[in-house]
Amino acid sequence: MRTAFFTIDTQGPGLARAGVLRTPHGDIQTPAFVAVGTKADVKGVDVSQYGALHIQTLIANTYHLYLSPGEELVEKAGGIHTFMGFKGPVMTDSGGFQVFSLGEGFGKKISKVSQEFAGHTAPAIYDEDLATSHGKLAVVDEEGVSFTSHLNGTFHRFTPERSIEIQHRLGADIIFAFDECTSPAADYEYQKEAMARTHRWAQRSLKAHRHNIEKNAAQRIFGIVQGGRFEDLRVESARELADMDFDGYGIGGSFSKDDILGILDKVNSALPPEKPRHLLGIGEPEDIFIGTAAGIDTFDCVLPTRNGRTGGVYTTRGKIQLPNAEYRGDFSPLSENCACPVCQTHTRAYVHHLFRSKEMLGPVLASMHNLYFLTDLTRRIREALINGTFESFRDTFLSSYGKV
Repeated sequence: MRTAFFTIDTQGPGLARAGVLRTPHGDIQTPAFVAVGTKADVKGVDVSQYGALHIQTLIANTYHLYLSPGEELVEKAGGIHTFMGFKGPVMTDSGGFQVFSLGEGFGKKISKVSQEFAGHTAPAIYDEDLATSHGKLAVVDEEGVSFTSHLNGTFHRFTPERSIEIQHRLGADIIFAFDECTSPAADYEYQKEAMARTHRWAQRSLKAHRHNIEKNAAQRIFGIVQGGRFEDLRVESARELADMDFDGYGIGGSFSKDDILGILDKVNSALPPEKPRHLLGIGEPEDIFIGTAAGIDTFDCVLPTRNGRTGGVYTTRGKIQLPNAEYRGDFSPLSENCACPVCQTHTRAYVHHLFRSKEMLGPVLASMHNLYFLTDLTRRIREALINGTFESFRDTFLSSYGKV
């Protein structure tokens, strides 16, 4: 018999809670920031640095690992943990987001969080190189998705059952049901249609997982709430999935960050309170406070490394661009009172120099700092929840954040 997967240590204020996720590769203290390891790597950061950066867990991408190097090779290596040399817990998404980015969203420069509604920069999924190589890459039907590889144009097919099979072979501790992540520009009727299809795919994903006795014992599966930016569809999706016996739940993207608190509060109230909730693709400092207050346990986001590669770094006063001339002679750490390995060794002036000189170490150091900033922030949020000081900690942090 498996031990309890998720325990709640502290509940409140409101839906906020601190807990522990227990996996075969170790515990995850929640709330937790989950590093994005798309291709079985966190971009620019060697696995030997994960401990110093407080990275507890990461989420890899089923679609990309399927295309290269292939799930057969990862399985032959002993699973994703052995393949990449990481002993901690790993999640894999379902590949469902690629249905959106390569199909409905392809060629439209639409992001997972709609720019029209977000109010600030969101991660883009449009790729200029892709657009010059292929046409529309994915077509959705009732059974699954047909798509061509963005690498070489070869034809492929994903169904819920195939996505689960791939994730079984990759060997992550937590896997996700196959879903359709719709464009934020899609109208209500299409969002409702896609949501219903996601629910049918969720049932098929769950069945495929539970029927594999060995993998069901070793891996946990999360269903994904969809419904776009329509509150009633989101709540309906949460209620439908709550009736399925998932081990936890992911909240899918393509909604406005301006509306996220209201959506998350209502969605999480409809989900089983004893099961964990993961917010997919959103996790900057403000988002983590909002999500935690609304009952989110884990967050993933590409922005720490994506920003880091262009010199954008998090500080206690907000984000700054280190390549800017004003930091040429700034001998302070990247962020004041930061205990990350980068800030303990290097100054803004040095990292500025690396970017201006186009040295590859610059993006690496900025990415490392950003990852630590978010993992450490979620660690302190957890401590504040346990100590009963979450609201005061949030207010104090946000009062200075953004004051660069």
